[in-house]
Amino acid sequence: MVVARKDPVGVADMGPVSQVSLLMTICIFAIANLIEYAYCQFSATDSSRKPDLPHPLDRRQEMMTPNSSIESSGEPDLPIGAPSKMICVGLNYRDHATEAGLEAPTMPLLFAKWPNTLIGHGGEIHVPEGVRTDFEAELAVVIGRRARKVTVDEALDYVAGYLCANDVSARDLQFDDGQWVRGKSLDTFCPIGPTLVPRDQIPDPQNLGIKLWLNGVLMQDSSTAQMIFGVADIISYVSQTATLEPGDVILTGTPAGVGIFRNPPVGLKEGDEVTVEIERIGKLTNRVRVTN
Repeated sequence: MVVARKDPVGVADMGPVSQVSLLMTICIFAIANLIEYAYCQFSATDSSRKPDLPHPLDRRQEMMTPNSSIESSGEPDLPIGAPSKMICVGLNYRDHATEAGLEAPTMPLLFAKWPNTLIGHGGEIHVPEGVRTDFEAELAVVIGRRARKVTVDEALDYVAGYLCANDVSARDLQFDDGQWVRGKSLDTFCPIGPTLVPRDQIPDPQNLGIKLWLNGVLMQDSSTAQMIFGVADIISYVSQTATLEPGDVILTGTPAGVGIFRNPPVGLKEGDEVTVEIERIGKLTNRVRVTN
């Protein structure tokens, strides 16, 4: 049984070390209060004092309108500058989930690609020798202004425009790792283009034909209507936990027809020509070069 002590512990009950520690704590609190008081007096009397610093997420004030141009990164034929984030959605087409033999996800399945992957129309896709590499036609969304906790109904107002994209994928790295970032983020593994089409020219991003040709053979032929989560749903979902900045890119998933699920499987090889076409956006064409 624990018996409570009747007499409270006082300073006299403490050892010398404890007494010193208590006195130091009291001194520190007293000094802190004096500093705070002095600062408040100074703030009230000094009108020249600089305003408080903004929140780190508010440091970026630029905003892209739907018809504004995005500064190029300097890479040939790259229609946008380097984004702060590249967010991708996996298994987001019903026909692709079916061909993969998987159930449709109940929420967007997010992963990342890195900006080193970006090349433009006409750029070369560099495939390391011995790496099993696949193609994925995708609709890319470019964010036009900061989006934080936006609703589905207002999400499209934050879009600057749309691009064709090819989510080139190193399947062996992707599957061996158990997560997708490395297998999706090799240099040159995200062609985008041909130009940024402003949002107001595509009022309904969920009604666009999307195709991919490999050496002139039609491999993917679907519609963005097949998306499980539409563009507005994805933007809203991401913005609940990550602030989207102007210039950020979202890849919205690929339809059926990718090489890995064909019989026999089809991979990219030296000299291949890959073309992604999305209705009302245009064609994005790139050649493959195998590197050591």
